[in-house]
Amino acid sequence: MSKPKLKPTAGHVLIEPVDIQKKTTSGIYLPDSHGDKPQQGKVLAVGSDEVLDSGTKRAAPCKANDMVIYKKWGGNEVKLDISGKEYLFVEFKDILAIVA
Repeated sequence: MSKPKLKPTAGHVLIEPVDIQKKTTSGIYLPDSHGDKPQQGKVLAVGSDEVLDSGTKRAAPCKANDMVIYKKWGGNEVKLDISGKEYLFVEFKDILAIVA
C-alpha cells in the first residue's frame, strides 16, 4: 500500500505508528499487553514551521522518513482507507526523539 497523500498543517507531523515487539533477554517475544499504544513511528510528512504566540517560528524537529518516538498519548488518530491502517497527526512539541 502506498503512503497517504496528505500534507499536515503548520506545526504537525503525519506518522505511521510501528509496533515494536518486546523480547526478553532469553529471546522470548512477548505479546502486546494491556493494549499499550505504540510510541514509535515513521514520519510520512511534515507540516510547515509553527508560528508561536510570541511570533517566533518553531521548525519541525524531524523530516520525512525519520523514525521518531512521540508522547504516549500524543497525536490524533485517523483511518484513511478500508484497510483499517491508522495514522497519527502529532504536534511538533510531542516529538520526543529521533531514532538514530
